[in-house]
Amino acid sequence: MLKRQWGLSLLATLPLVFLLSACAGQVGGSDKSLLDTIKSRGKLICGVSGQLPGFSYVKSNGEYAGLDVDVCRAIAAALFDDPKKVEFRNLNSKERFTALQTGEVDILSRNTTWTMSRDTSIGLKFPAAVFYDGQGIMVRKNSNIKTLEDFKGKSICIGTGTTHEQNLADQMRQRGINYKPLVFEDANTVFATYEQGRCEGITLDRSALVSRRTTLKKPNDHVVLDIVLSKEPLAPAVVNGDSKLFEMVRWTIFALINAEELGVSSQNVGQLANSSNPEVKRLLGTEGNLGKGMGLTNDFVVRIIKHVGNYGEIYERHLGKKSELKLERGVNKLWNKGGILYAPPFR
Repeated sequence: MLKRQWGLSLLATLPLVFLLSACAGQVGGSDKSLLDTIKSRGKLICGVSGQLPGFSYVKSNGEYAGLDVDVCRAIAAALFDDPKKVEFRNLNSKERFTALQTGEVDILSRNTTWTMSRDTSIGLKFPAAVFYDGQGIMVRKNSNIKTLEDFKGKSICIGTGTTHEQNLADQMRQRGINYKPLVFEDANTVFATYEQGRCEGITLDRSALVSRRTTLKKPNDHVVLDIVLSKEPLAPAVVNGDSKLFEMVRWTIFALINAEELGVSSQNVGQLANSSNPEVKRLLGTEGNLGKGMGLTNDFVVRIIKHVGNYGEIYERHLGKKSELKLERGVNKLWNKGGILYAPPFR
């Protein structure tokens, strides 16, 4: 079994076949899918941030909440008809991939960007994007910093093991701007360093900056600049080579999106089980055997929507108008509402 302290850099250099065989009983060394193991265990182990309001954080009552958290709960609902059958484990950006590869967690649902290198060289697979974002920069309002050029000779706080390091370096190199990156493993340390004034800016996904700004002592003293450095499609990740788990997670996410598109919500899912609409009937399992094709019950989508709601409900609850963040959906609207959120049909 690989040790977590080896780190991502070493994992990235190992042959994929060795990485996969290291996850004994999950892929490579056994015909048994991790999905079967999860079912037998009776709970899902889900790696999250635990420090990012709106995506995954711990409320004052000790309960986990957020978009990433509800993705895990949707999976548990599909499997067990119980969204509480999830064990959450907080992971920082550096240790998250190692934890997934070594089997410490079953799934990573941790505001993680889907990139080519992660999808091809470190043994991960991303079932589907759950949030489309872009990297931004936050500064103090009184800093007079408006553009990337204003960071010449100045410092920017960054989390290590993230796409943000390379994105920022690429943008600054392209513009010939000399800046000082201050890199830390822990997200709390990154923000604490920024709040202490040791760096003039901090870079992260724009949604995460808006989220973490609410945790600063004086949120209104800080502003997210009108700068988008990159594309950041955020997606859960599973270990490569386990098609059963991959497909189950993928179609759980697609169920959330298609349910919103078809008008199926936590409020009406019981009534719509008797719908005459063939698309709704297939989605809810009253027609066909789509669920059984993945080793689930045919009504697995009913379970999901009943317990956690559709994508729109989850978004509004944690990120949108019903949340403290009040983020506009933007490109995360459905494809037929002016956004790019799109899921294949259930048929």
